[in-house]
Amino acid sequence: MASTRAVLIWGALAVAVIVPVAIAANSPLLAWRSPVYIAAGLAGVVAMTLVLFQPLLVGGYLPGLPRPRGRRLHRWVGAALVTAVALHVAGLWLTSPPDVIDALLFVSPTPFSAWGVIAMWAVFAAASLAALRRRLRLRPRVWRLGHTSLVMMVVLGSVVHALLIEGTMGTVSKVVLCASILAVTVKVLLDLRTWALLTRSRR
Repeated sequence: MASTRAVLIWGALAVAVIVPVAIAANSPLLAWRSPVYIAAGLAGVVAMTLVLFQPLLVGGYLPGLPRPRGRRLHRWVGAALVTAVALHVAGLWLTSPPDVIDALLFVSPTPFSAWGVIAMWAVFAAASLAALRRRLRLRPRVWRLGHTSLVMMVVLGSVVHALLIEGTMGTVSKVVLCASILAVTVKVLLDLRTWALLTRSRR
């Protein structure tokens, strides 16, 4: 029974991750696009899949990866997420600098751009806070509150950014991936009683 459950969980995760990437890689919208643009777009899709992994690792939900081991892997996946986001933005910059500048200045006519920028800065801030945790000597409660708040911004910004884009990701696979990210993130917040931490901080 346990092995069957593990196979189902890993299988569902593989489908949720591989299908959107495969659909994006084979999208007709990439015809005649430059290799840099294609790589930038795929980096963005990969970043979304990595966002799904993060709460799963923290919560210890993946078979064969108990919570302590999952949290160690969480750091490496976080580094990969930062890299994917950086490649996504850098590639878009190389193909169309004015569009990236407009997005960074929040003057882009496309609504999804602002949400992408918010998610990007939240990713960088969350990673920086994790890397500087010991140097900043933050109390565990303060660090957890700050990191969790940034993660919530990453999830919300990434999901809205992806849903608003009519691009290479398939509509159904994109919705499934975004819904999975939201569901798993909320479950982790509830299981780890993060909501209670956030509520106490406002009192």
